[in-house]
Amino acid sequence: MLKQSVAAILVCGSLDDEPVEGYLVQACSAATQNILLACEALNLGAVWLGIHPRAERMEMMRKLLDIPAEVMPVSLISIGYPAETKPRNANFRQSRVHLNNWSTGQ
Repeated sequence: MLKQSVAAILVCGSLDDEPVEGYLVQACSAATQNILLACEALNLGAVWLGIHPRAERMEMMRKLLDIPAEVMPVSLISIGYPAETKPRNANFRQSRVHLNNWSTGQ
């Protein structure tokens, strides 16, 4: 998908600037989701390509973009104009919703 994209964004986090230790991946994942939502609002197609925790992918990005060791690549977002429209997934299941505690379904 990167070959057909018009742009790509590599979302990274700095281990040196991490405000709360251990939450870098969550912060970068939230940023990635926000970028995907912004692309959708602009009628662009976007795909989240996982980089972290795959060591070989992280190293490939580090080498390709000369990323310093204290910066961790987390995700790559391929952005472009959709060639097709696919139906939305129907993944919602009421049985997965729990109110107040786990045993209270529906």
